[in-house]
Amino acid sequence: MKTLIFFGSPHKNGDCAALMEVLTGRLIGEKKVIDCWAEGISPCCDCRFCQKERSCAINDGMTEVYQEISGCDSIVLVSPVYFCQPTGRLLDVCSRFQKYYSERTFLGSEPFSKPKKGGIILTAGGSGGISSAEATCRLLLRSAGAREVFPAVSSAGTDKLPAKLDKAALERSAELA
Repeated sequence: MKTLIFFGSPHKNGDCAALMEVLTGRLIGEKKVIDCWAEGISPCCDCRFCQKERSCAINDGMTEVYQEISGCDSIVLVSPVYFCQPTGRLLDVCSRFQKYYSERTFLGSEPFSKPKKGGIILTAGGSGGISSAEATCRLLLRSAGAREVFPAVSSAGTDKLPAKLDKAALERSAELA
C-alpha cells in the first residue's frame, strides 16, 4: 500500500501539519509527502500539448510526481482553506492533473491501471466554511484516478481552536488512515 500526500500549507508546523502527522503516523505501508510550497512545480499553462501526447510539455518536478501518482494506491490532499478554496500552491500543482483529463478525453485512454482511493484534510479559520474547498478537492482527486473518496476531515474554526487541540478532527484523521 502506497499513499501519496499533497501538502498545500505554507506552515510546516501549523494546523494542517498536526492533522497530517496523525494520518501519517497511522498509515500502513509506504507514504510520500509532496510539499506543494517547496517543490517548485509550475501550474498548467493550457498549452494543450497533453491533448496530443501522453505527457506534459513542462519539464519540472511534476515529472517525478506523475510517476508517484501512477504507482500509488491512495492520494490525500491536505490544505488550509483560503477564501473558501484550497491554497493556490496546491491548486497550482494539481492543475497539472490536466494531463489525465486530456488522456481520457482527447487520447481515449485511461491513465491508470487500477483505481485509487482519495482523502481530504482541510483546516479553516473564519466563517467561509469548507464545502467549496472540499468540492474542489473531490474533483482533483477524481481527475488523479481516485474512484472512492472518503468523507473529508476538517478542523474549522482554527482561529479559535488549533487543530492540534481539535479532538474530533484528530480522531477523523486517524480513521482516514
